[in-house]
Parts: sequence; C-alpha cells; structure tokens
Amino acid sequence: MGELRTEPRFPRVPSGRGHYESFFIRTFHPAEPLGAWIRYTVLKRPDAEPRGSLWFTLFDAAADGPTASKVTLDPGELSANPYIEVGDAGAFRDEEASGSTGDASWKLTFETGEPPLRHLPRDWMYRAPIPRTKLLSPYPAARFSGELTVGGRRIELDRWAGTTGHNWGAQHAERRIWMHGIAFEGTDDAWLDLGLGRIKLGPLTTPWTAAGALSLGGERLPLGGPAAARRTEIQERPDGCRFTIPGAGVTVRGEVGAPKKDYVAWLYSDPDGSEHNTVNCSIAHMELTVEREGRDPLSLTTTHGGAYELGMREAEQAIPVQPFPDP
Repeated sequence: MGELRTEPRFPRVPSGRGHYESFFIRTFHPAEPLGAWIRYTVLKRPDAEPRGSLWFTLFDAAADGPTASKVTLDPGELSANPYIEVGDAGAFRDEEASGSTGDASWKLTFETGEPPLRHLPRDWMYRAPIPRTKLLSPYPAARFSGELTVGGRRIELDRWAGTTGHNWGAQHAERRIWMHGIAFEGTDDAWLDLGLGRIKLGPLTTPWTAAGALSLGGERLPLGGPAAARRTEIQERPDGCRFTIPGAGVTVRGEVGAPKKDYVAWLYSDPDGSEHNTVNCSIAHMELTVEREGRDPLSLTTTHGGAYELGMREAEQAIPVQPFPDP
C-alpha cells in the first residue's frame, strides 16, 4: 500500500451534524461504448448514525438503457479501511475496489502515474464551512483491471481508462455538474476533470462557478475559480451541456452529451432531508477546443470517453429515476 491520496471525513463528523460523502469509480471500454459508474457513499443525518450504500450502473449503448442496482446497510456496518468499507457489501481501498449490489459484482484494481487533483484552488477551502461541497480526484487518469459481473454477464477489464473521485460536505450544491473526459482521439495524455456548482444563498442562486483542470502532455492547467465565474458560460440540459470555462492563460470550450436512453437517474438526499435528482452518462461523447495564449487552438474529441452528470431539483421525465431511496 502506498501513501494514501485522500482520507475519509465521516469518522470525525460530530454527532449533531449532518454529512454526506462519496467515493466513486468511472471507467469504460477502450473501443466500445460500454462503461461502469460505481459509488460508495455515506449519508448521516443530524443526531443519527451514518449509513453506507453501494451504487452500481453499467452503461451499454447497445442496450435499451443502463443497468442499475443499489444496496444500503444498517447503521454500524460502515468503517474507514482505509477509505470506506460498507459492511460485507464492498470496499474502496488504496488501488483496489470490490463489491456487490443485486445481481452485479465487481473486483477491480487501479493505478495512475498522476498525483491527486484537488479541484478547489486553496487548501483552506477544504477546511472552511464554505464551500459546503468539497471534491478531489485521488487517482486521476487511472487504469482499471479486473472484472465485472452483471446478471450473469462477465466483463473483463484490461487497463480500461477512467478516474476515481471523492466528494463530501454538509449539503449538495443547489445545481451542480461534474464532467470528465479522457482517451481523446490522437492523444493518450490529455484529460479533463471539472466540477461546477450554483449555490443557494437565501432567495438567490449564484452563477455557475467551475473548479478543476485540463491536463495536456503532463502539464496541468487549472480551470475556473471564483475570479472566472463571470466569464464561465454553461448551457446545461439533462442530456448534455455546452460550456466555456476560462482559466489562467487558457479557455476551454466544448460540448458533452449522449442520447437520453444512455443516462441513469438517481435520487440523492441531503443530510437535512431535501432531495436532488441526478442524471449521469459515463459513455458520453465530448468535443473540446482549447485556446491558449500564443498558440493555435487545439481540438480534442472522444466518442464515448466523456462523462456528464447533472444534479437538479426537477426530474427529467424521459430519464426514469431508479426505484431506490437514499439511503
């Protein structure tokens, strides 16, 4: 086991406070629009014991839609070992993950040559009450090996591309987006990892603020931040998004999306009992135009190496919400 790249927060949350936390995996087949999204989560309501859940989604563009399942265990069946272990249902550890939900099971290993990505630009932001949602990618640009089994279908992974994520906080953003892109055509060293949020402050909701990075040839270019919010442009839909994200000396314009049939919809709860509807496609197409000062624009395209997630209060009728409460 190497040096840990993040740490679970749920063991230190005071009894009277609410908390949510998620460790997740996103990976996909190198040649086919086939991928998986796996989450290990914690939900703690104020003055209650935390409960752990495992969430599994298999995306297959050749099918009518994703296959999804979820299991939630009783309070007390949750530990940090070293990241998160949800009873005997599964665990996310250093460079390995396993679990089972319904008729799905998985046993994976992963590795990366990249250091963790800390989306927030200042260390104090991870300690302060605001922002109420924190996020980082412990193993960006990871490679996954192992196997998935879904309804008797065995899928072998041999260095599939993808990423891992870790987010936590007291409340989800009022409206939020996560997007990821890797395995762009003609290059094997470019990836994008972005979180965006709109925060509710009393009767007002802030504009979109982005946080993340684009990596090109081993150079990590920070994107977004509060100073760039006025120049950030987002046109979001449940099935995709057009965006302009400025950074220091760089601007990324692009689009990500997929047919609605290839999205899964889940119910996410906040510790206070409020709810968000979240749609995700982890085999999305993505097109980027990278504009850097003093350089020609660079175009990046992937047919199914993109991921797009939108969290919102409203429901998208064309993407049925999975029949699982949270927790």
